[in-house]
Amino acid sequence: MTTKKLTGAQMIIQSLIDEGVEYIFGFPGGAVIPIYDVLYDAPVKHILMRHEQGAAHAADGYARATGRVGVCLATSGPGATNLVTGLATAHMDSVPMVAITGQVAVSSIGNDSFQESDIYGISIPITKYNYLVKNPDDLQATIREAFHIARTGRPGPVLIDIPKDVQTAWIAPQPLKPVELPGYCTGRKVTSEQIDAILDALRHARRPVIYAGGGVVCSGASPQLREFIKKTRIPITTSLMGKGIYPENEALSLGMLGMHGTKYANHAVHESDLIISMGVRFDDRVAGNVQRFAPLAKIVHIDIDPAEIGKRLAVDIPVVGDLKSILTKLNRKVNIPARQDWLDQVAEIKMKYPLTFKEDGKLMPQFILRTLSEMTRGKAIITTDVGQHQMWAALYYQCIEPRRFVTSGGSGTMGYGFPAAIGATVGCPKLPVVAICGDGSFQMCIQELATARMYRLPVKIFIFNNGYLGMVRQWQQMFYNRRYSYTTLEFNPDFCQVAKGYDIPAIRVTSSEEVVGAINQALKIDGPVLVDFHIEREENVMPMIPPGGGQTDFILEGEA
Repeated sequence: MTTKKLTGAQMIIQSLIDEGVEYIFGFPGGAVIPIYDVLYDAPVKHILMRHEQGAAHAADGYARATGRVGVCLATSGPGATNLVTGLATAHMDSVPMVAITGQVAVSSIGNDSFQESDIYGISIPITKYNYLVKNPDDLQATIREAFHIARTGRPGPVLIDIPKDVQTAWIAPQPLKPVELPGYCTGRKVTSEQIDAILDALRHARRPVIYAGGGVVCSGASPQLREFIKKTRIPITTSLMGKGIYPENEALSLGMLGMHGTKYANHAVHESDLIISMGVRFDDRVAGNVQRFAPLAKIVHIDIDPAEIGKRLAVDIPVVGDLKSILTKLNRKVNIPARQDWLDQVAEIKMKYPLTFKEDGKLMPQFILRTLSEMTRGKAIITTDVGQHQMWAALYYQCIEPRRFVTSGGSGTMGYGFPAAIGATVGCPKLPVVAICGDGSFQMCIQELATARMYRLPVKIFIFNNGYLGMVRQWQQMFYNRRYSYTTLEFNPDFCQVAKGYDIPAIRVTSSEEVVGAINQALKIDGPVLVDFHIEREENVMPMIPPGGGQTDFILEGEA
């Protein structure tokens, strides 16, 4: 760290360098010109997005794919408020992110100045923490604190709002010190009694199941989880956020749990007598009717956030702490033989309720994703928007590593997938990245085609084009007498022509025979490419449990 005085803007960039930041995703404006002036000569690389929402989603995708803190930058007023959806998305899924926004001068705050908005107040409910820096001398420590808060404990987005005159003020740098935040708890120490309670429950269980999710990813505990499963031979189901923490092509994998999860995962949990839940929320799309969820099971719930334990579902053994540490302790002590009769029963359930779809020559989305999974051997980074294509991807793309399935879970943000893919590509340039988009959701951030082309990012954009807002249409079909109220996209652009307008190669696919060739061609192209799949228009996501239903109340194909 230099000892000479720096402007606030110089301090911001130097602080980002000190935190190891390599990339910023942003869009300039009047209130951040001093920061952008410093960026002109800085080693930190700036990715110019075409919308601030895209910048937030790109920072989010970068963070999820790499495990590092994603950073986005926007000006005051509408620039800052355009980050809101991205902040809410990251907050719901516990993504480490720092958003820096410009603000009008300190003396002008509260006067309805040009491009003024109270982003500090607006963002309080959708961030882990936030700051309004009025004193230039607080700037360096604030940035350091923000990164610490974003990446520790249960991760989440932190916003720093910085007035323009703070960016131009002269500041004397301070020596870097460890961050000390009285009252901020990053996790509790788990006692040996708690470990023994879990082991005792395991010894008495005859039909145990592991239910694990995004908390395993956040803690970097996938290796420890795999070791635990190797020692215990317990079947595992995951949340949407947990895809890849255990290889989905293994016999003990049950796939995803919940409303659009696999039948065999839901049936196995329904029959289980012990659920060891790790880093998950028992949200409404998983637990459904909590009165009917796993009626025979004792529930162990391990999470770093005490607020999540018992929030929707009563648990028998609550454990608050870091999953990597807890699993390491469990692995040292666990010595429980596999329940072969239960493993045989689970294998039978998987055979009885397989994932199926009609293979009648029509272009089916399930076929596309199964083929993509096979051709990439589950090693690509898949990002998705939200809707039918998201659920098909979750079901049919088999992930074998964590951080390879990047999607908006809790918030369900349409338009997320493509800019998130840009962030993932920037962070993981050696891995293939495929954005699975709907024709409706893609148009929410379609302008980021310019970003992909400008930086020649090898993002592969797969549009599942059915001329509908598909998931809403599916619900209208099933529960609203097929009254397709404003879900028919009566006019879509020619996506291939749009891509060509951005100087991006494009492929149109209308039959199943073209799928392998199109995917192969797209993966070989050096740079971005768009593939427009014209899929079966009214294909539904199955299986499905209706809202309020129990785990075995599946709607079957043809009943809707």
